Amino acid sequence: MRKCLRCETEMVEDLTLMVANGFAIDVREKGAFKNALEKIKCAVCPDCGYTETYIENTEKVKKLVRKDK
Repeated sequence: MRKCLRCETEMVEDLTLMVANGFAIDVREKGAFKNALEKIKCAVCPDCGYTETYIENTEKVKKLVRKDK
């Protein structure tokens, strides 16, 4: 459960963030034509409208951090 950082109301989670042409937004490694690491999801506060983005699975990102060290 995510709480709104502004008003501490329980947020509506697991929503999909889309661009106007209907494609979802994802996180990718730097560089051209890299594979997507994870789709970006969002949570919205039903009271104040605050919106935050997040990824659920961070394992691929953790591997990138370990690879850079």
